[in-house]
Formats: sequence, C-alpha cells, structure tokens
Amino acid sequence: MTRTVTAGTPEGGTRPVPQRLLAAATRLFADQGYDRTSVQEIVEAAGVTKGALYHYFGSKDDLLHEVYGRVLRLQQERLDAFACADAPVERRLRDAAADVVVTTIENLDDTKIFFRSMHHLGPEKHRQVRAERRRYHERFRALVEEGQRAGVFSTATPADLVVDYHFGSVHHLANWYRPEGALTAAQVADHLADLLLRALRP
Repeated sequence: MTRTVTAGTPEGGTRPVPQRLLAAATRLFADQGYDRTSVQEIVEAAGVTKGALYHYFGSKDDLLHEVYGRVLRLQQERLDAFACADAPVERRLRDAAADVVVTTIENLDDTKIFFRSMHHLGPEKHRQVRAERRRYHERFRALVEEGQRAGVFSTATPADLVVDYHFGSVHHLANWYRPEGALTAAQVADHLADLLLRALRP
C-alpha cells in the first residue's frame, strides 16, 4: 500500500499543489513516521516550495489533520447517504458497516498514520478530530438504535457496545490487512458486516 517518495521525484506534478502536498505527506508519514518527516522532505517530494506549503497549510500539523480529515469526511458523507436511504434499517446498517471497512482499506495509509500519529496533533485539532469521529459514531449508533426500537435488532447488547465492537475491528485493519492477501476489501467488508448483523439478531 505504501510507496516511498524520494526527493526530486514530484508527487503527481500535474495535480493541484494541495493534492500534491497531501499525497507526498501521506506517503512519507506512512513510510517513515510523522515525527521523522521534515517539512523540507515533504516539499521536495511534492516538487513545490515551502512558501507553497505554508500558503495552503499553516504547518506540518495541518497536513496531518487533513490526511485523516479527508477520509473521515468521505465516510461521513457516505454514512449520511446510507442512513437517509429509502431501505429497511437492516439494509442501511449493513451497507454502512461494509462501507466503512472498504473506505478504510482503500485509504489504509491515512488510517495507519492517524492512529500512529494522532497524539502529535495540537490540542485544538485533536478536539476537532475527536468531535468529527464522535459525530460519525453517533450517526452509526442511531441506525442500531432505530433497529432496536423497531424490534428488528436485539436490545440485549447496548447500542454503544455494538458500535464499539464493529469499529474496533475496523480500526484494527491497518495492523493486518494486506492488498496482496487472500481477501479483497469487499470480502472483508462482507464478513465484518455479516458478523455485526448476526450479533444484532433478536
């Protein structure tokens, strides 16, 4: 999943500068760690100047925040669409449960960077990320609670624990999933979504 970016090899030179900076930062953070990556390495890998970086991102901290933020925004948009769809709650929850697995695997570097480097964020950005993640989890939990109220899902396990159970599996993906492995992203998503639904059956 990761690819080393070396100085003098611009990261997608035809792309807009912010995208080039994010792509370079993502690869470098994933390969060698946030704390061991310098601003100079990022701008050289992206083929831009430090002035360009500071024009779009106020600091390396801002880059780290955006690396994960863009994935979380995508997942939130997709979850909102699933939650509002005209379908039975069991279908909507299963689609949402599978989607967060697929989008996490498709952005595995970003996820790996986040869990490895979140503690490097400043207090304000740390609060922002926690609030954004909490909104996602609450929307997901609302689907579980909707199904429980309707009698579709068991109420034996509190909705909070059900959500933690699923997202614990999702967060662990970065530790073991390999694109060249036996299972595709869609297959892993199907297995984990099925496990969640089985846990909720009355």
